[in-house]
Amino acid sequence: MFTSGADPMRAGLVSSFSQPEGNVTGVSWFSVDLGAKHLELVRELVPAATLIAVIVNPRNREAALYEQPLREAATRMPGLQLEMLEASTAGEIDAAFETLVQHKASAVIVGSDPFLTARARQFAVLAARNNIAMVTGTRDFTMAGCMISYGNDTADAYRRAGLYAGRILKGAKPADLPIDRATKFELIINVQTARTLKFEIPARLLATADEVIE
Repeated sequence: MFTSGADPMRAGLVSSFSQPEGNVTGVSWFSVDLGAKHLELVRELVPAATLIAVIVNPRNREAALYEQPLREAATRMPGLQLEMLEASTAGEIDAAFETLVQHKASAVIVGSDPFLTARARQFAVLAARNNIAMVTGTRDFTMAGCMISYGNDTADAYRRAGLYAGRILKGAKPADLPIDRATKFELIINVQTARTLKFEIPARLLATADEVIE
């Protein structure tokens, strides 16, 4: 039984969505496929952005799956370059920010990862200190003080996983349960952070946000 931000077929967890086979099933969040949306949000926040830093955890194999669609999306945005930075410790997060500031990145995107999410407050402090816009994949970051998050509603995903776990405990075979796909996504905007950093959030984004933190 799994919950995964990756496409479970590309990650090699199952051979089919409808018939997982073997002894595994679960819920896919598809967070690794949200790179294009994250880039769009950055472009709306910083229309003149030319260099965007992306921080991923190299110890998470889903990081590689996130990078490819992100780069593909960037090629469709003329004049935009990405700088991939890696961090798997608190010190490496600090170092990544030093690098992106030195290289004058216009904004930063943080890849979905449990360790990076656990350091959400550190990211918020560094973004504020360097006055840089940040887009992430989970609400943990915006609740900690980062500017914008767009991703799967994790509470809904875990609820779905719990329902599957209950069916398995009652005797259902994992191989008979098709992979459940996340369908509920949320855009959260921390307006208080935007004001502090003197960023103007476009009215269209505010109108479509699922939650606005004042």
